[in-house]
Amino acid sequence: MTGFSHHLIIAPILIPFAAAAALLFLDERRRTIKALVSLAATVLTAIVAFALFRIGSAGAPFEGAYLLGNWPAPFGIVLVLDRLSALMLLLTGVLGIASLVYSLARWHSVGAYFHTMFLLLLAGVNGAFLTGDLFNLFVFFEVMLAASYGLLLHGSGSLRVKSGLHYIAVNLAAALLFLIGVSLIYGSAGTLSMADLAARIPQMEPDRRMLMEAGAGVLGVAFLIKAGMWPLCFWLPTAYSAASAPVAGMFAILSKLGIYVILRLTMLLFGDGPSAGFGSNVLLYGGVATLIFGTIGVLASQALGRLAGFSVLVSSGTLLMILGINQGAVSPGALLYLVSSTLTIGAFFMLIELVERGQDAGANVLAVTMEAFGDAEEDEPEEGEGVTMPGTLAILGTCFAACAILLSGLPPLSGFIAKFAMLSALVGTGAKGVPPTADIWALIVLIVFSGIAALISMTRAGIRTFWSSIEGTVPRVLVIEMVPVLFLLALTLMLTVRAGPAMEYMDTTIRTLSNPANYIDTVRNATIVLGVKAGDDKPGEPH
Repeated sequence: MTGFSHHLIIAPILIPFAAAAALLFLDERRRTIKALVSLAATVLTAIVAFALFRIGSAGAPFEGAYLLGNWPAPFGIVLVLDRLSALMLLLTGVLGIASLVYSLARWHSVGAYFHTMFLLLLAGVNGAFLTGDLFNLFVFFEVMLAASYGLLLHGSGSLRVKSGLHYIAVNLAAALLFLIGVSLIYGSAGTLSMADLAARIPQMEPDRRMLMEAGAGVLGVAFLIKAGMWPLCFWLPTAYSAASAPVAGMFAILSKLGIYVILRLTMLLFGDGPSAGFGSNVLLYGGVATLIFGTIGVLASQALGRLAGFSVLVSSGTLLMILGINQGAVSPGALLYLVSSTLTIGAFFMLIELVERGQDAGANVLAVTMEAFGDAEEDEPEEGEGVTMPGTLAILGTCFAACAILLSGLPPLSGFIAKFAMLSALVGTGAKGVPPTADIWALIVLIVFSGIAALISMTRAGIRTFWSSIEGTVPRVLVIEMVPVLFLLALTLMLTVRAGPAMEYMDTTIRTLSNPANYIDTVRNATIVLGVKAGDDKPGEPH
């Protein structure tokens, strides 16, 4: 990457961060101006992310390093862009636009500094996807967490405050583990640059490498907490279901940040060499346990918010399990599943609030009671009498059905294509006449059963919500609230139509990640951004 496109690498961090700082100088009563600035910054960030994604889609190899302060790696701060980070930036930008537009209906005005915290969250997530060293990963991780604390508590309410305090306590513990892990890695390897670390690991003495692996293990726990791996996930369904709808929709990307870091470090640091396969058993068995726990939670959930929260765990468990299998052929389908499930869950969180506006607070509990004991006063409809569904309920019902199809992995949408790709690759592990092992078949059955569980739960919830509603009221839904949900679901439809090119992109991404030399050479051979060496008196001298 050269010229102007090279400077685009820092834009996904710089644009929302600068906009967040500027909004601090505006009075909270000027909500319209703040909303316009925030929306403009978010849209511009998404446009930049799309431009970077298009550059990555143009051909391979695709690597770009941006040196801040004109210091060459590993001495200075470096941002690294490749196909995986470009994909995650675009996914974050899309979710950011949808969540922010949804919030403009009312949520952005129920508390102070919403737009500032939202933009800081966007900057922190984008920075975590772009950073090339572990220390700045910690910095962006903390920026993201600090903003998420305020966003989760946004709107007050006793349940939200209680869940928010639990969320803060758990993530503060994760941040402490992060710092301990980074310290152990630096003490043993002498560097925090991911590229430099990947080059040094094969030459490390066994005792120092053991200390480095211990630090990587502690660091991994911090991100497994964020990803929601069992038994570190008990906080997640409650916290996500208690958050406001646009915040919960944006939080769908946070668990995928944990998955991203684990994938990045696993492929870069432990893909081959003496530490090859480090932590794969933990990811495999932890992913299986998470998937089982999430599936049980989905089946047991009566409230839609809890169902969506456990769906996050099902998604994380599936991805962690696939990472633990360590089969490169499975990973392209897993990346497509990551994108599809994130878009679906983000749309589902926002859809839930719209659907529940037409229900009494105790409607779900009463519906369960009626299922268990019956309703003696139920009136049979007169023959020939029809029921007309209002347009609002028709749109909501269609979106709900689409979410059910996507979460359960039924054809023809992208959830089915992603799961079919993963299952086909798992069956294909027994190539050349050797059938898959019993363990592989057990994992296939578990993935299929999790989809059946999601279908059962979503069908049950849909019947109660749209067919057997006790109150029968039509929710008041604004266009600005419905459009983001339709937008995210339309993107899953686009993934379905363009499944071929999408899978090609995912496959090339995995093959690039499987060759750490590309990443290492990109960082080491990065040129000085401004054309001047740090500490050099001769301007214009190339690096």
